[in-house]
Amino acid sequence: MTIHIICEQKPEFSFHYRKLAGQVAEAALEAEQFPYEAEIALTLTGDDRIRRINRETRGIDEPTDVLSFPMLDYPAPVDFSEIEDRWEGCTDPDTGEVMLGDIVISLDRVREQAKAYGHSQKREYAFLIAHSMLHLMGYDHMTPEEAAVMEQHQRMMLEALRISR
Repeated sequence: MTIHIICEQKPEFSFHYRKLAGQVAEAALEAEQFPYEAEIALTLTGDDRIRRINRETRGIDEPTDVLSFPMLDYPAPVDFSEIEDRWEGCTDPDTGEVMLGDIVISLDRVREQAKAYGHSQKREYAFLIAHSMLHLMGYDHMTPEEAAVMEQHQRMMLEALRISR
């Protein structure tokens, strides 16, 4: 697995943010039984930049904690059956890895939400990556049922990594 990390804002964490991103992404791929090697891009930024991206892509003029930009559409969450039909357009020609998409995280929100929820910045950062990885594999949370499924999967991933509130 390859993670390209772009730091638009300096992460000032007490944990190794690159290593943790890789561990969470790998745990998500394993938990959801993604059958290929994968590539993602992770951008770490601040509220101002994520607000602009949110406005430009979703028409919502406010900052958010995380944005996910999947490269693939799935018939259903974790239905990877059509990837090979689009192999040429969804793989990195140099590595052969499936390009899942982009994740953008506001480091300002990581710090604020960790404090508001009473848990560590490490837990919040890991949670946002797990959440976004599920989006990159076709999950959504537009209905209460979908949200419950995503919450269960996120919780299981973080528990497997021994990252708790």
